[in-house]
Amino acid sequence: MKKQTVCVLFGGISPEHEVSLRSAESVLNNLDKSKYQVFPLGITKEGDWILFGGEDYSMLPKGTWKTHPGNRRAAISPVRGQGLLSFEGESVVRERIDVVFPVLHGENGEDGAMQGLLQMAGIPYVGPHVAASAVAMDKTLTKLVVDHAGVPQAAWQLVRASELDNHMENTLTELEMRFRYPMFVKPAGTGSSVGVSKAADREALRAALQCAAKYDRKILVEEFIHGREIEVAVMGNETPVASICGEIDSGADFYDYDAKYITDTSTAYIPARISDEVAEIVREAAVRVYSAIGCQGLSRVDFFVTYEENRVVFNEINTIPGFTSISMYPKLFEASGIPYPQILDELIRLAVEAGV
Repeated sequence: MKKQTVCVLFGGISPEHEVSLRSAESVLNNLDKSKYQVFPLGITKEGDWILFGGEDYSMLPKGTWKTHPGNRRAAISPVRGQGLLSFEGESVVRERIDVVFPVLHGENGEDGAMQGLLQMAGIPYVGPHVAASAVAMDKTLTKLVVDHAGVPQAAWQLVRASELDNHMENTLTELEMRFRYPMFVKPAGTGSSVGVSKAADREALRAALQCAAKYDRKILVEEFIHGREIEVAVMGNETPVASICGEIDSGADFYDYDAKYITDTSTAYIPARISDEVAEIVREAAVRVYSAIGCQGLSRVDFFVTYEENRVVFNEINTIPGFTSISMYPKLFEASGIPYPQILDELIRLAVEAGV
């Protein structure tokens, strides 16, 4: 049987570059090489595209992949039918690509930009298409869609970074009139908790807004929800299905970047420590959010379940969730009975089914 050609995209010009390298290492190690001819295509922080010529994928998170002697400069052509181009001296090598698996987190990879290139190229790809990717990446747009879908979520307010230079005090006062402390402050367009802060007083709120403004011109401020952090993996095109629910106990003030990827303070509970009835409400809400945004392929949908009333509150959606060895998306479907390599098989099948 002829192998499918799969291009795994990783790295990228994004604050989440390092997370992408870890995710790609796991994906590349779990793709069945008897089924797929794999092309690992990395994008450096400077924007160089490199076809990785090695087979030791542990070089990715170490950063040493960029200097492998077998590397070649490469690019995905936007011209339909050309596929993957790599360059050897004065020669151009063209490879037909059946599916692209973009293991790119955050800006320039998860926000519709890469999806637009792949649409023009006519190459099927894993994950939501352009519009859904763009909406899900911008937390303020996500909030509007989720409001319209009728799914409960935390109260929120948009702050523009341009307001902070001349109107910081007014902005702080307005937020204090709207919300009680603590408040959560997030850049509208990052994932992996990059630039996210929990502000317990006015000075912390000022610092949190300034921090978020480094990453995005739109800043989301939300009320604090006192509850368990629940995550659900969703997979599918027209008839998406939800995994069992998982729970994250960050072991820190909140589930920030360090708790996710650096320290070992966080603990995952699969299944989540909630009743079957509440879990079913969460799973139904996850599919509703997924469908309302127009996702296909995959996404991870995150919620809070309040301690006092077991109220289900939407938090956010991630259209290219982490795929590291400890990431919740693969773990949730593994716990639902689908092994990691089979998850990848199904995502590739869904990409082909969806087309471009």
